[in-house]
Amino acid sequence: MRKGEGQQVNAKRSLRSSYLSSIISIALVLFTLGVVGLLLLHAKRLSDFVKENISFSVVLNEDVKEVDAAVLQKSLDASPYVKSTNFISKDDAAKIMKEQLGQDFVQFLGYNPLGASIEVRLKADYANTDSISVIEKDLKAFNQIKEVNYQKSLLDLVNDNVREISLIVLAFSALLLFVSLVLINNTIRLSVYARRFLINTMRLVGATNGFIRRPFLLRGILHGVYAGVIADLLLLALIWFGQEQVKQILDIADLNILMVLFSAVLFVGVAISYTSTFFAVRKFLRLKVDDLYY
Repeated sequence: MRKGEGQQVNAKRSLRSSYLSSIISIALVLFTLGVVGLLLLHAKRLSDFVKENISFSVVLNEDVKEVDAAVLQKSLDASPYVKSTNFISKDDAAKIMKEQLGQDFVQFLGYNPLGASIEVRLKADYANTDSISVIEKDLKAFNQIKEVNYQKSLLDLVNDNVREISLIVLAFSALLLFVSLVLINNTIRLSVYARRFLINTMRLVGATNGFIRRPFLLRGILHGVYAGVIADLLLLALIWFGQEQVKQILDIADLNILMVLFSAVLFVGVAISYTSTFFAVRKFLRLKVDDLYY
């Protein structure tokens, strides 16, 4: 093989390696953005899950029969603010307390001091202290109800933490998007930089800026598509492996959400790649010959 041919082969290999590293770098950045996007798309559902797992107890009067308690439970289930209810009899309450204390307090006292109750889980929109205060007044109108017990401090803490976490995730997403734009832009600029002499040669033979720019932009779009597809496949693998662990919290296999996410990742990959390539090529089109060596 001639020396010139060997150099040409090495140049092609170097160019392919540059393209491959560029695609992989963009794909990894898009994958990270996709993970954050997945969290953002499910943020409301995650928040609702946390709120709807906070319960309060409706303690019944001692003389309430189980039939009357069942009627009251059905009435609560029909309320617009109730997510679910669970009836706990005196015996069930004693068993729960025994498990928590680790000893049989009924045998020690000689009687069961606990009353029957209904555990109520609210819908997320009503899981706040203001709504529960109104609900508490409505519940106390029932003759069967002795009192309503809930932890106001816990509700306030959960709602405050949900708001803070939402703001942190949004801020982190904005920062990550900015960093991603910078990383992808620098990766593409380096790729174009490696071909700056080719750009200059085309200018010297009279090629127009549009003619020079076109193949770079097409390649940029193609690389964005490749990177987006790779990122989507990585996200799909993550979702497939993680579905079993989080299916009780999030339905991350929701087809509509996945379609939005995958399309957004692909679009962002193409858009950033195209834009970065455009400005990178434009920069080298404006450089003088002497500046190409620096």
